[in-house]
Amino acid sequence: MEFEKLIKIRQSVRKYLDKPVEREKVEQCIEAARLSPSANNSQPWKFIVVDDIELCKQIALASSTMGLNKFVGQAPVIIAVVLENMNVLSAVASQVQDKKYSLIDIGIAVNQLCLQATELGLATCIVGWFNEDKVKQLLYVPKSKRVPLLITLGYTDLPIRNKTRKSFDDICSWNRY
Repeated sequence: MEFEKLIKIRQSVRKYLDKPVEREKVEQCIEAARLSPSANNSQPWKFIVVDDIELCKQIALASSTMGLNKFVGQAPVIIAVVLENMNVLSAVASQVQDKKYSLIDIGIAVNQLCLQATELGLATCIVGWFNEDKVKQLLYVPKSKRVPLLITLGYTDLPIRNKTRKSFDDICSWNRY
């Protein structure tokens, strides 16, 4: 698929079909994330793929607090993104520059994962609102680690929506603010 088309059809989906996702497709999505760039090649991520139906239901419960994210329970696959330690150079640079390079790196990796999923005919949604402690407990993630994001993954029959975005001139300037 041409890149321009891919970025136009990728969308956050909150309705999934009751259809399993082929393991090969999930692996292709993880591989796209694995190959993404990171500060000083730090690769500060681990992806936990959850496809066990009962475990998905438990993670969905941990994600649907205050009436939010009820759709998570429909997804046949949930990917938990674990923030791993950066290498020494990236950690020092993050401190000196006061920039959380590891979170930037995870954002890049998750975007590549979602774009690969779209290219494979899958739908995704990046979820940031969930009970992190409960998810960590369910997935045996060490208490010292963070799980900043979950990604729902599956098939949908929803149409592609028109994107509502700020104008080009609102988000871009040349040579000065």
